[in-house]
Amino acid sequence: MKVNFNKDNGLVPVVIQDNRTLQVLMLGYMNEEAFEKTEKERIVTFFSRSKNRLWTKGEESGNFLTVKSIDIDCDRDTILIKVIPENVVCHTGSFSCFGEKEAKGFLYELENTVSQRIDQKSEGSYTYSLYQRGINKVAQKVGEEAVELVIEAKDNNAELFKNEAADLLYHFLILLKTKGFSLEDIERTLESRNQ
Repeated sequence: MKVNFNKDNGLVPVVIQDNRTLQVLMLGYMNEEAFEKTEKERIVTFFSRSKNRLWTKGEESGNFLTVKSIDIDCDRDTILIKVIPENVVCHTGSFSCFGEKEAKGFLYELENTVSQRIDQKSEGSYTYSLYQRGINKVAQKVGEEAVELVIEAKDNNAELFKNEAADLLYHFLILLKTKGFSLEDIERTLESRNQ
């Protein structure tokens, strides 16, 4: 489906969303040239209405937006681009033009960090050292963390319970990576059960 650039003087609104957390980061505008450049280079380029020219987000700050997917709405006059932000997005220094980073969706960022530590063989990293010990050790650690969470669930210390739950989720992410799966794979499985 092609974007309809015939409305509003050849400009269409573009919603920029974090690919991992789905947090909305900013809104900009593209003309056809900016859209084609973004598609080709996989780095977001807008048409700046104030500068009256193409403007690649991050060209001065280095805070580029790497494109993961591009979707066009049903009327073909609005674009949704999911990105991996290089750093903060807003010119004010905020993570998003709509506020600070939200905790919701952080598991995907953590999953990405776990994956990077393993893929890059990060020496000195607990994540990589556990991964190197093999599937049996990784699975054993998940089991230990699950037992610790169950024990804390029987008590009334909220902080200890939350910390054990976090430990379990973290080690579960290492187990998923070790087995070659992702959180999204597990979400799909859960979704298929809900039909």
